[in-house]
Amino acid sequence: MVLGSLRRMRRIGRRRKRRRAPAAGAFAAVLVVGCAVFAIVAGGSRRAEAERVEWVTMGTVAAFMFRDGADAAKAQTVRETFAEIERLLNAHDGASELSRLASMPDAEILERCAPLVRPCYEAAFRFRDITRGAFNPRWRGEGTMDLGGIAKGFALDVAAARVGECDALIDLGGNLKACGGSWKVGIHGSPRTLTLTAGMASSTSGEYFRGRHIKDGRTGADVSNGLYSVTVVDPASAMTADALSTAVFVMGGGKGEAFAAERFPDATVIVAGRQ
Repeated sequence: MVLGSLRRMRRIGRRRKRRRAPAAGAFAAVLVVGCAVFAIVAGGSRRAEAERVEWVTMGTVAAFMFRDGADAAKAQTVRETFAEIERLLNAHDGASELSRLASMPDAEILERCAPLVRPCYEAAFRFRDITRGAFNPRWRGEGTMDLGGIAKGFALDVAAARVGECDALIDLGGNLKACGGSWKVGIHGSPRTLTLTAGMASSTSGEYFRGRHIKDGRTGADVSNGLYSVTVVDPASAMTADALSTAVFVMGGGKGEAFAAERFPDATVIVAGRQ
């Protein structure tokens, strides 16, 4: 059976048991937990039934939601993908590839890292450059590396590519990626809802779940700018949504939104101030 599916599958909307918190230090701390998910039928309002397979990985809770029972086995592909990326990019594991490479210059990291995760490093370095350090994988200082603000989005993109198009939604700590179908998501603390269809992704950065923990990559200090949350919806990339939500949160509403509009015009950015 896939992931003990007979024990763990459940219909969305059924009362859930309390989740156990992930083990401390299992992975770089999750920056986004904020999207509630509701299954809907594309083009209509009748709620469709969906199954959910859930497990703990990368320091958070992951889930694979699907409507066609034939897709149940694909949850194993997602689980294996997340585990593979966690082994490579775990900043809290001294034996991980990331930890071994952290002290090297950027160019050398790109030469030596596993081909699978090179796009994640490349995107992290690019975001650091275009945000002038607001997003910074070396926010702890030179010789360090933390991809916690982008790795989960990257893992979603890899998993979705391996699964292929199907009526399913992948959730990694509140980072969402639709493999197909139509999925309605609600933003924490907001009456607004969004609909994700094939390829679309969303990410929310905020302090409402874990308190003040998002770091300004330029100073290494906690961010304090009056924002409650930043949600980004990208039409094709969970990795972009993940990094951009963090960057906009660090920059602040006005500057962040202007930056996103200029650099990522296809993305939708929703900023909420503290209530």
